[in-house]
Amino acid sequence: MLYGYAIGKSQRLLAGLDPTIGTIYCHGAVEKGNQQYRRTGIALPDTTHVGSVARKHDWKGSMIVAVPSVHGTPWVKKFGYCSTAMASGWMAVRGARRRRSVDRGFVLSDHVDWPDLLTAIDACNPETVWLTHGCTASVARYLNEHGRNAKILDALGRTEGDEDATGDGFDSTTEELPSS
Repeated sequence: MLYGYAIGKSQRLLAGLDPTIGTIYCHGAVEKGNQQYRRTGIALPDTTHVGSVARKHDWKGSMIVAVPSVHGTPWVKKFGYCSTAMASGWMAVRGARRRRSVDRGFVLSDHVDWPDLLTAIDACNPETVWLTHGCTASVARYLNEHGRNAKILDALGRTEGDEDATGDGFDSTTEELPSS
């Protein structure tokens, strides 16, 4: 069983799998993402939604791509014994694999580094840079100080433990996305 986030990460994992490994099954959230990717013309190997398979199915020799939140839940028990792996940028941190209680960890991050982020912004030359997730206050401050119009999007699900939720003294304006 390979764990990756439902949209983006799982499809990157699937695109890198050799389809000759056997049948690839996907958690419902992953399969919904797969369908959307395929609709836009992105090629992915054939996958089967776990929920469409009969109860007494023999899962041996299968690859199952699932979201990390199912690890250790009754949903996983239906597959019997299986080796588990997590694909995440967090796997680069010492002890992350052990703390997640998975057999293998693969370092795969969807996050961009600072120089690449600035290069992408310059290449797009947007009127406004909307920021969400991560150190948004620091990035907004930098961009605004360098002539960009940067705003922080108040993302749903942000909690007190997030990097920028406690603030860093920057008096930023938090706005909602404009309606089109």
